[in-house]
Amino acid sequence: MAKLLLQNGMLFEGISVGAEGTAYGEICFNTSMAGYQEILTDPSYAEQVIVMTYPEIGNYGINPDDFESSRVSARGFIIKNYCEHESHYKSSMNLSDYLKKNSIVGISGIDTRYLTMIIRESGVMNCVVTTGEITDEIRENLNNYSMSKDVALNVSRRQTDVIKQKNGIKLAVIDVGIKKSIIENLKALGCELTIFPGFVTAKEILNGKFDAVFISNGPGDPKDATTTINTVKNLVGKIPMFGICLGYQILCIVLGAKTYKLKYGHRGANHPVINLETNKVLITSQNHGYATLLESLPENVIPTYKNLDDQTLEGFRCPEYKIEAVQFHPEAAPGPTDANLILQDWIEDLKNEKKNRAGNFLKKMFCNLGQS
Repeated sequence: MAKLLLQNGMLFEGISVGAEGTAYGEICFNTSMAGYQEILTDPSYAEQVIVMTYPEIGNYGINPDDFESSRVSARGFIIKNYCEHESHYKSSMNLSDYLKKNSIVGISGIDTRYLTMIIRESGVMNCVVTTGEITDEIRENLNNYSMSKDVALNVSRRQTDVIKQKNGIKLAVIDVGIKKSIIENLKALGCELTIFPGFVTAKEILNGKFDAVFISNGPGDPKDATTTINTVKNLVGKIPMFGICLGYQILCIVLGAKTYKLKYGHRGANHPVINLETNKVLITSQNHGYATLLESLPENVIPTYKNLDDQTLEGFRCPEYKIEAVQFHPEAAPGPTDANLILQDWIEDLKNEKKNRAGNFLKKMFCNLGQS
């Protein structure tokens, strides 16, 4: 047996499908029909307990290829029906064994759609999942629980990693919880990547003579990412930048906009956004609990995408400082690939700008030679 206790006092009982123990976290729901392996290993879920709204989970097991990081960042996993007999040619382990291996408490037999309705009506809240009894101590710990202020730095890498590629755009990547799929997408676009921890300084980046900076996804309240915010502030106007998810929110704050917590967040692989410049609709993968107030954007920042479900801002560009950002995930994983071209277009723009700079330099050099 396993139990789920919400901060509002509601108690659910189910069947344990993971490790034994007790875990506290912020409860949230994801509406994806597949991709539970990518969701569990997405660092943006750090210190959260994930509810899957799709009823059948575990049917294709766990495979070696679909991890988004080397560990599970989520605290707990709540599902309706657990499939004990997985079936997929790549599967190397069932979901229950994977949860046990990573010390994650999992519960099945929960009416996850009813639970989702509660979260939608009451908003996200803290919870505790346990394979033991709900004691007074557990209730007290739950009442006192709060997410770590430095959660993004907790999931960031500790050292700088370099991925060499010939003749590609040189990107400085700030890791505040980056997914493997983002790195793979940038590699596929021919970029040479220097991936820095979230505590990198602006001086380190500017000394590297990079073509641009990419700020990754990650967990937590963007206002708490003060170390990275200070770094990005000192980069504005000095180098082109692109942000995704938490990276987008950090750029919003740096440019003077205000962020706020959503009632229950956007988490799933079916979120429609509209391009405000072309009116084209994209179905996107999303995982965030915070948004940016549209009316707080400075005059030099142009909104580019809007969520069609709740009209929240989903993207912007700032031509003055050569900054672009989107709240959703162009790399998907899991989810549709409608937005894949966004990163490709940004890299192409960087290549064209680099080519133009080189051409202008040669023209200037030949002019100087002619004059001499």
